[in-house]
Amino acid sequence: MASLFVIRGNDQGARFELEDTAVRLGRDASNPVRLHDTEVSRQHAEIRLADDARSLCDLGSSNGTFVNGKRVRQHPLASGDQVQVGSTLMLYTEPGDESPEDLSAKISIATKESGNDESHIIYSLSQEEGSRIFDFDHGGSQTSWLARARGNLQVMYRTALAVSHTLDIDQLLNRIMELIFEWIEADRGCIMLVDPTTKLLEPKARRTRKGIGSDDKITISKSILDYVVDRNEGVMTTNAREDDRFDGAGSILQMGIREAICAPMRGRYEVVGVIYVDTFTSPQKVIQQGGASQFKDDHLKLMIAIAHQAALAVEDTRHYSAMVQAERLAAIGQTIATLSHHTKNILQGIRGGSYLIDMGLSEHDEKLIRKGWSIVDKNQAKISALVLDMLTFSKDREPDLQEAQLNTVVADVIELMQGRAKELDVALRWEADESIPSLMFDPEGLHRAVLNVVTNAIDAACETKQDGHVEVRTEYLPAESKALVVVRDNGGGIGPQELDRVFRPFVSFKGGRGTGLGLPVSQKILNEHGGRIAVESTPDKGSCFTLELPVVKPNVSGQTSPG
Repeated sequence: MASLFVIRGNDQGARFELEDTAVRLGRDASNPVRLHDTEVSRQHAEIRLADDARSLCDLGSSNGTFVNGKRVRQHPLASGDQVQVGSTLMLYTEPGDESPEDLSAKISIATKESGNDESHIIYSLSQEEGSRIFDFDHGGSQTSWLARARGNLQVMYRTALAVSHTLDIDQLLNRIMELIFEWIEADRGCIMLVDPTTKLLEPKARRTRKGIGSDDKITISKSILDYVVDRNEGVMTTNAREDDRFDGAGSILQMGIREAICAPMRGRYEVVGVIYVDTFTSPQKVIQQGGASQFKDDHLKLMIAIAHQAALAVEDTRHYSAMVQAERLAAIGQTIATLSHHTKNILQGIRGGSYLIDMGLSEHDEKLIRKGWSIVDKNQAKISALVLDMLTFSKDREPDLQEAQLNTVVADVIELMQGRAKELDVALRWEADESIPSLMFDPEGLHRAVLNVVTNAIDAACETKQDGHVEVRTEYLPAESKALVVVRDNGGGIGPQELDRVFRPFVSFKGGRGTGLGLPVSQKILNEHGGRIAVESTPDKGSCFTLELPVVKPNVSGQTSPG
């Protein structure tokens, strides 16, 4: 199935399967390919399927749609194309022609014990020798050499393109087999990779020329494979008894094969597999050709070069996967350590409050009991907020879009925080823009996003020496299809060097009072709605956080429509 893989942007690492004949992509939650990128339009572009081919169509987006760096209105897509919308870069891939299958019944390795191996190596070549594929052959004409050189260069160029544009190993190997069969008149071929755990060769790709039985088993000599892997040399083999490096009883090949090429897939560090092709020449054709071989030295040289390119791609993919796994483990370890630190501080507070309660009970001191319970109650609220923020931040979720009033949601937050503001001696002021219509958004999610920002603003304002205040207002911008929630405080502000860190998880400027998840959670909720949070701050003067929500109005049928 065709897919889009995000390689740069807010959704980096996400993969979108293109199942339908028309798949829209954009910032709106109704899009199958939903991108959390403020530079992407709500309905940005559409991928359409017609006559078994897909094309990308721009839907009048503000910032345009690009394929391989060029702006397009409508453009046919090919596997490996890079699609850019806004600041998001995606890789378009299509499945290979051949579906994965169990090849163990079609490919086997012949051993010496089998006694049916008659092929002999007649020529071998190291990787260093094989890299000189354009050496001039003084025995032939310059014209024929130039023709071979052009052909070799074209095959290598197309191989390099396949390696650089393909992320999936199975798809890459099938593409390489296709390129080999375009250039070499082989009947059958396969690619085998070394399993990283067992260190045994396993078949991964197989191809046969048209007219050749696709169910015929490919039997490959274990002696040949061992020779190629151990010595890192490509070989040409024949069933004629001309090569004294292997005795007649050696396990070369049988099955009617007259010629074969086997090349090592040598990467930067080790051999990761082999590429094998063979061809059969009937006795009548041998007589007509005068015993001439179908495979030449140039074929072996080019096979070695192609195998090296494929090996590098396999290594890069494996190393990238290992690096991603290592980064995941490191992130998990860092998260556990940070959460343990926060939880330890909260538990210490609960333990201290419990100690005061015990003392009050033993001394029948009601004031001491109330003081201890106040400490326990505050720390219970902290651990509850921490758990809720963790759940919200760690889980991808689609907003539960409902018709609601933005002013009502913000007013609920103000009412909830008035008591805390009064306790901290902070003036909390609220101004609503009554022109904001009913919108489609997730009231519960947006309530939490606004609550986190207002809570931070009150905590910042209470640290001023006097006249701490927080101003909250809503604003409707119909020309820009935006509704804003602006939260401004006169606290200590945030320095320029720290401004980029405010939305990072577990970064808190409130000391032990914060969990460091409030602002990241708010940003995530706004991103899920296709919006964002902008921040401006001046040290010693205060900060201003602006929550920008795209306007999505409900229509008569109950469906959403852009404002």
